[in-house]
Amino acid sequence: MKHFLSISALVLSILLAACNPNKQKADNNEFKLPEVTDIAMYQVNPRVFAPEKSLNAVAARIDSIKALGVNVIWVMPIYPIGEVKSKNSPYSIKDYKAVAPEFGTIDDFKNLVKVCHEHGMAIILDWVANHTAWDNAWVKEHPDWYTHDKKGEIIFPENTDWTDVADLNYDNPEMRKAMIDAMKFWITEVGIDGFRCDVADSVPTDFWKDAIDQLRKAAAPRNIVMLAEGNDKKNFVDGGFDMNYAWDFKDAVIATFKGESAKKLLETDSAEYAGLPEGKVKLRFTTNHDEATKESPVVLYGNERGSMAAFVATSMLHGGLLVYGSQEVGYEKPINFFHYVPVNWMQRPELYQEYQQLIKVYNENAALRKGKMADAGTNDDVLLFTRTLDGETYIIAVNVHNKLVPMPTKDLAGTNVTDVMTGKDGTIIDKTSLKPYEYRIWKKK
Repeated sequence: MKHFLSISALVLSILLAACNPNKQKADNNEFKLPEVTDIAMYQVNPRVFAPEKSLNAVAARIDSIKALGVNVIWVMPIYPIGEVKSKNSPYSIKDYKAVAPEFGTIDDFKNLVKVCHEHGMAIILDWVANHTAWDNAWVKEHPDWYTHDKKGEIIFPENTDWTDVADLNYDNPEMRKAMIDAMKFWITEVGIDGFRCDVADSVPTDFWKDAIDQLRKAAAPRNIVMLAEGNDKKNFVDGGFDMNYAWDFKDAVIATFKGESAKKLLETDSAEYAGLPEGKVKLRFTTNHDEATKESPVVLYGNERGSMAAFVATSMLHGGLLVYGSQEVGYEKPINFFHYVPVNWMQRPELYQEYQQLIKVYNENAALRKGKMADAGTNDDVLLFTRTLDGETYIIAVNVHNKLVPMPTKDLAGTNVTDVMTGKDGTIIDKTSLKPYEYRIWKKK
């Protein structure tokens, strides 16, 4: 009799789990996201990790990625890539609910999600809602889901050279439902923690609001993070995103390190955050897959030291932090993400350690992530500002040019400080000089 009851209980538990599969999946994939203001993100381009089965290669490097100090991993598109009119771009999506054999299998990706969570990191996936590949099943099955020209032919996105993709028509409510359904799949069935949304400003704000509301509901009780690759404040705020791109600041950093005044960085920072509600974050970066396709950061910012000074100016001033996989080892050539590019992960270990130390400083000192920022005497050559939170003040100085310059110390001379990179105590003296691209991070005593 006891044996019969135990079997009955087992059967009952299986039936209950089957009746509530989403609860079971949520439990298995439960992961607490960091606050959006505490995010340190790492962008994974699978094509720099291995020529095939690259998701497994990413999982194999998870300890090294985690050791950098990041807490969110963003994985570029892993879906099957279109073959019609193909450029081999991962942003040409043939099937929204599958994984390309080049990258591995759906189980390989589920394993990567599991490994990230086990290492205390969230994982978000790139999502392309603006267009699909020409051989996506939707093209034949639902041609009305696409934008047509006057001749009635499906077109690629206007004002672009993206001839390998077909433009989606957001006037069609059925297409919207299918898009949201596909996004939910990765949240509920795979357990990811959100999306980075490609060319988000080209997709209507009301779609994003509906989609993000539904995704948050589907993920509950877990939280998700939504990052827009966009620059439109209305789309960012009204669409319900947590973060969007700091495109203007990226341009300002490049211009500054090519000779313009450091004051441009403060002006751009102020403009980007003007009118944003509290808790909304601009993702700041010195490079990403688009920029690295053109130039390595160690070339773009003058040299290796310039790339590090740019990273400090970008990450410590205001906003979220991003590392593009490969910049931490100073890969010096362009990386075309349309094909495999081998990266030597063992080169320049001292640069990896410097990124690691800077991210550690960023993580351990809340004022550097969300403290009140104040200009401390920025001039043409030196970005100089403070960040203060709960009575703690940090002073950051960055020489943005490739020459020896005096630091403007008018209001700081005599200040007792601790150098957070070396741990040494000292006093800021008048006529302090900064070497080419030198940066200093002090904590006021």
